[in-house]
Amino acid sequence: MLRRLTLLVLGSALLALASSCATKQPEESSIPWSRPASWEGGVPGMGGMGNQGM
Repeated sequence: MLRRLTLLVLGSALLALASSCATKQPEESSIPWSRPASWEGGVPGMGGMGNQGM
């Protein structure tokens, strides 16, 4: 019984590892995760919307 349980757990772990998601290399990605958007990193309320009212 213990052997069967061990084999079941190991088999499940191997299947989970083998079925993991494959991702593109960072240089092949079309989504720029590594660089912030133009609106990120600024002070809230200070620009980003053009020259409104000035």
